[in-house]
Amino acid sequence: MKQPQGAGGVLSGNGLKWALVAGIDIALLYIVTMMYAQGEIAFALVILLLGSIGTWVFTSEKAYNFRYVYPSLLGVILFVVFPLIYTVNIAFTNYSSTNLLPFERVKQIHLDKTYSSGEEKFALSLYQHNDAYQLQLTSKQNNDEAYTTEAFSVAQLPAAISANKSTIAEGDKLTMRDVIKLRGDLSQLTVMLPNQSELVMTSLREFGSMAPLFKEGDNQSLINNQTGDVYQPDHATGFYMSQDGERMAPGFTVYVGWDNFVRVLTDPGIQGPFWKILGWTVTHAGLTVLFTLIIGLMLACLVQWEPLKESGIYRVLLILPYAVPAFISILIFRGLFNQNFGEINMVLNSLFGISPEWFTNEYLAKAMILIVNCWLGYPYMMILTMGLLKAIPEDLYEASAIDGANPLHNLRHITVPMIIKPLIPLLIASFAFNFNNFVLINLLTGGGPNLIDASTPAGATDILVSYTFRIAFGSYGQDYGLASAIAGLIFVIVGVIAWANLKATSKLQEQ
Repeated sequence: MKQPQGAGGVLSGNGLKWALVAGIDIALLYIVTMMYAQGEIAFALVILLLGSIGTWVFTSEKAYNFRYVYPSLLGVILFVVFPLIYTVNIAFTNYSSTNLLPFERVKQIHLDKTYSSGEEKFALSLYQHNDAYQLQLTSKQNNDEAYTTEAFSVAQLPAAISANKSTIAEGDKLTMRDVIKLRGDLSQLTVMLPNQSELVMTSLREFGSMAPLFKEGDNQSLINNQTGDVYQPDHATGFYMSQDGERMAPGFTVYVGWDNFVRVLTDPGIQGPFWKILGWTVTHAGLTVLFTLIIGLMLACLVQWEPLKESGIYRVLLILPYAVPAFISILIFRGLFNQNFGEINMVLNSLFGISPEWFTNEYLAKAMILIVNCWLGYPYMMILTMGLLKAIPEDLYEASAIDGANPLHNLRHITVPMIIKPLIPLLIASFAFNFNNFVLINLLTGGGPNLIDASTPAGATDILVSYTFRIAFGSYGQDYGLASAIAGLIFVIVGVIAWANLKATSKLQEQ
């Protein structure tokens, strides 16, 4: 049997490869087209660029070596580099809940606004015949003037429908109760009269003529048809402004340069809380690492103490908190520390007659966070130090015992020096984790108690990441531009801390 020319290549491994690449490229092109149509140009360009590079890498012999690193590079670009660039870009804009859309979209929204001109009003009657409906509109000024629309279906509701005097309504006239049930659909209808005037639903009982509220003037300005006021686009604030300085919402997104960064560094309502929160973030992360290390090391030494009987049981019991999901432990502690009904305050009140305000007092709230975080973190440190303690030669302790050293001397001169070098990278990782421990803060205190002198949502127990989250997605207005500027500063600060930690680690390990 004669094989068609080229069929061998298609049926071989190369044919399958080309088919797979073609299928992926078609799917990517579809995604890019959909994103571009929705105005997500940046995302569309990134996917198009990465898809093109991927096609070249997996089809070109010259790029053969890159096939092994491309998936990891793709992940880094998609989930690290691109979000970082996108965040920095937003930091230079006024992108917020009040300035969410581009200029052209906002302008079109204003031009689409209408108002009831009051020139013509029609009483409505709704008729139904099977699944078809017809509107009969009777002029309130002249009862002899009545228009009836064409039949329409609610399931496929047209945006506009024509009405004429000659059309006769069919079916039964619906009661007001039925009209009320269909008011959502009727409010979307625009009825076109023979004289080209448009009517829309103005109340449950009538349709009225509507007119555009604005018309376009010179230099992108908008003229109010009711009042004659002129609104000029202000590209410094991102709003249409009247001559009296009145802003017209919604606003549009504009580039504001370094304004968001300047606000963080100079606005007293932002600058003060920012530095206060930064200090607490570093303190919280540092003290958590220190306390969990001390507790974990002490417990590790205890469970490995030879005279201790049944040490395996204690070891399992002490590691158990690490097996419980963190969010469950946090919510349990939130209940235990409840100021009115919590068991901790009940015990303290019965023993000492005190009832601490864990959630409203700034210092007690911070102490509570450290207590809970130590509970969550000490098993990790205990596990680490248990492994490191096993690696210390017993000869060293025997020699120190001969010299008359006590346990404190052993800890200071043998245990700590032997475990600190391999422990430092893990301590840095623990510091970085607690620096951004959003779940703990959000579930336990929600950042509260709130700072009084702050002009943005900020709390005494907020750390930088929760502070940024509240600015960007809180219930007091979303300021994405400012949040992105703070996120950029966090990136720089974390980068400096990481660089300093790495330098210190290198010096320590060289000694």
